[in-house]
Amino acid sequence: MSNTVKTLAVAGAVAAALSAHATTAVAAEKEKCYGVSLAGQNDCAAGPGTTCAGSSTVDFQGNAWKLVDAGTCADMELPAMADGKARMGSLEALDRDLPG
Repeated sequence: MSNTVKTLAVAGAVAAALSAHATTAVAAEKEKCYGVSLAGQNDCAAGPGTTCAGSSTVDFQGNAWKLVDAGTCADMELPAMADGKARMGSLEALDRDLPG
């Protein structure tokens, strides 16, 4: 094996390790926020009877979550509920806006 091939292999391994580290850091800056995704745009499981991403059936479904920047969940501006009350995101699953 030539020195050039060895150098490229080592450089590739270092680049892969650095990109994996960066991905972990970005994920650490996110949090699950329930009740903020539109129908079919949740990031993963949306309560009983659903599987994973894109499985929510109602806008702002309370048991469906989306990854958002850490610390922004409760401050997101969402449309008011049908009864006029404010609709907020939550770090825990909610019992509102569930499919019929």
